[in-house]
Amino acid sequence: GTHITHTISLSNAQSFRMRAVTILSLLLCATCHIALAFTDGLLPNGNFELGPKSSDMKGTEVLRHNAIPEWEISGFVEYIKSGQKQGDMLLVVPEGAFAVRLGNEASIKQRVNVLKGMYYSITFSAARTCAQEERLNVSVAPDSGVLPMQTLYSSNGWDSYAKNLLKNGDFEEGPYVFPNTSWGVLIPPNIEDDHSPLPGWMVESLKAVKYIDSDHFSVPQGKRAIELVAGKESAIAQVVRTIIGKTYDLSFAVGDASNSCEGSMIVEAFAGKDTLKVPYESKGKGGYKRAVLRFVAVSSRTRIMFLSTFYTMRSDDFASLCGPVLDDVKLLSVRKPRRLM
Repeated sequence: GTHITHTISLSNAQSFRMRAVTILSLLLCATCHIALAFTDGLLPNGNFELGPKSSDMKGTEVLRHNAIPEWEISGFVEYIKSGQKQGDMLLVVPEGAFAVRLGNEASIKQRVNVLKGMYYSITFSAARTCAQEERLNVSVAPDSGVLPMQTLYSSNGWDSYAKNLLKNGDFEEGPYVFPNTSWGVLIPPNIEDDHSPLPGWMVESLKAVKYIDSDHFSVPQGKRAIELVAGKESAIAQVVRTIIGKTYDLSFAVGDASNSCEGSMIVEAFAGKDTLKVPYESKGKGGYKRAVLRFVAVSSRTRIMFLSTFYTMRSDDFASLCGPVLDDVKLLSVRKPRRLM
């Protein structure tokens, strides 16, 4: 294939407020990975472990645009070490020892070689360090998207996001998952991307869904699954070709991630105008049940969608959103339908 170069840029999208001084508002990217179609892994110096020389810094501020190896910066950018304090607040780095923090309108970018026609997904970790509404602009020229940073999905302050990538009913194909982090990867609403990071699926909701792995969570089948972490504001959908008048079975697994997400949960499944509510009593220790929605297609295209009825918080951490796990979704045509008991 043809190799082309793309510039990946991350910038603080918040405008200046009231004064001309820079408000230090965003602690960004201790780990920045790109998921290639053929290999996964860190961008060059994607974890910022290679820092600027002391002569290129004034306190924590980075002075030269190319002082951080492999990256080019613009505006007020700080190089942060894990455990560093901002007033009484301890700055936590999710992976490794270093991160960068962006002031208003500041940016950091890097050029990477890609294959023309391939789909790519970039995964990164971000957190905010003040109470103001923050937005992060993620650009892969010529496209860009703005991610709101106001909703906090985990109490450690860091969320991992996947930006940009089938039928993929087992969710095994998806964004890169950081091996040394235990909070999964947030996939933002599809309004942010032309191509979903989760092949075949769209996040049709106001909030993100969480992509989880079997190394850190209980997963019904395989190595990956989806956690619906924000109630009815957290939904995924896929449009499939169907034959009008034909009977189909939509089967799927509903469970919990063994992350102390306890209580009564309900996953709502939709196939066109047909719907099924699947209750699940979670003890927060893993487990799952299977369900089937049988329907007759009334259109040549049927929208399959899943959402969680309720908001749920982890019993060991009331600051962290959680929810039911969805996995192993299958849509099968039924040749000679028998009545489901």
